[in-house]
Amino acid sequence: MSGDNTRDPQTCAIIGAAIEVHRVLGCGFLEAVYQEALAKEFLRLGIPFRREVELPILYKGDRLDVTYKADFVCYEEVVVELKALDKLSGKEKAQLINQLS
Repeated sequence: MSGDNTRDPQTCAIIGAAIEVHRVLGCGFLEAVYQEALAKEFLRLGIPFRREVELPILYKGDRLDVTYKADFVCYEEVVVELKALDKLSGKEKAQLINQLS
């Protein structure tokens, strides 16, 4: 993103949907609850998405037999991963970094 305060409208819509789900439900639920609510919010807002999408993992150009399952893929390009935790541990941080790679 550039430094001129421009925002990607798709990303803003996704974040806005997540904020709305958290505003309505608050904290304390399992990820599955937030995932279902977020799917309903995406539908309400007309955000195109696929849920629990298996994505390939490549190792040195070779596709592994195991896959990564993303909670959502929105607009066919934005991976959305939900976490329902008080605080991210080192393990969750490492997972998120790997998912972004």
